[in-house]
Amino acid sequence: MELGQLRVLRELGDRGSIAAVATALHVSPSAISQQISALQRRSPVPLTYRNGRRTALTDAGRALAAAAIDVEVALERAEQAVARFQDDRSGTVSVAAFHSAGLAIFAPLIMALSDPDQPDVTVTDFDVAQEDFPSLTTDHDLVLAHRLVGSPDWPPSMRVERLVFEPLDVVLRRDHPLAAKASLEPADLAGERWVAVHEGFPLEQAIALIAGLGGNEVRIEHRINEFQVAAAVVSASDCVALMPRYTSDLRSHPDLVLRPLAHPGVGRHIDCLARPETLERATVQTVLAHIRSITTDLTAVR
Repeated sequence: MELGQLRVLRELGDRGSIAAVATALHVSPSAISQQISALQRRSPVPLTYRNGRRTALTDAGRALAAAAIDVEVALERAEQAVARFQDDRSGTVSVAAFHSAGLAIFAPLIMALSDPDQPDVTVTDFDVAQEDFPSLTTDHDLVLAHRLVGSPDWPPSMRVERLVFEPLDVVLRRDHPLAAKASLEPADLAGERWVAVHEGFPLEQAIALIAGLGGNEVRIEHRINEFQVAAAVVSASDCVALMPRYTSDLRSHPDLVLRPLAHPGVGRHIDCLARPETLERATVQTVLAHIRSITTDLTAVR
């Protein structure tokens, strides 16, 4: 049974005629008759009868019309519950992010949400391949994900908030011969030994791209996914590595410098993924607004 049909039956019981119902609902009498006929086909007993020139409800019709009231009340309560849920500023929002985004964003996000009138937030970091980020939205409200330039976009089932394009720079020691250059050409990196990420992770493809542009073969010496660990290895060696410009934190390694690549477009997109229904919550929108602000600030100071 459709809600519209039940509403028509209820109105018929209250108003006493199809014409009166049609006038009240701003439709034609034939449209009302069609709704009642459709409802009658789903009922094993008669719901209406002719009372002179009018159509009246049988006892079964009156019982179903009374039940329609309960349905309307339940629907109104459900709509009100959804409205309260959407507007509720309390509750907890869960945020997941890859390591470097977590390092750059989690602390300022928690500080920004420290006031009592702000939603609570829980944060988790994940080291996953690019194609695995969307599945994290099953268990987390907002997922900060990275996507290498030129790679496939996120699935259409995801709601995607584009946050920032982050260039990938070369990190090396200050005493490295290439550190004297303001920017590096791919050919400058011929013969360099690399600290790369594990196979299958996006930054490995970026290193291969740089080598290809310079006509070189890649010499991978170490494989480390965590940028802080990779920085320590670069600091202790003459290796080079790729690191993101905005989310890398080299304050504990003053002996290291970042040098941009002269070739444009080597970088990654940082996006926020969520399920469509999740973004209907006011708390999630509040947290997302803070994340937008934080990522904008990151680009302003680098």
